[in-house]
Amino acid sequence: MGGASDGNFAAALGLPVLDGLGAVGGGAHARSEWISIDGMMQRTALAAGVLAKLGSSSGRELD
Repeated sequence: MGGASDGNFAAALGLPVLDGLGAVGGGAHARSEWISIDGMMQRTALAAGVLAKLGSSSGRELD
């Protein structure tokens, strides 16, 4: 809430939103913008885990 994510559109409708899988770094949208390679590796692993969990749920409730 209050960030620059497209998820804010869904959140404004009262829908649940998972956010925070984007780049880790600083200087957003500026010439000095940078990202952390280590942070991207962590976010990639997290996204893979979320997708694996969703894919294995087969319509069941998530733990």
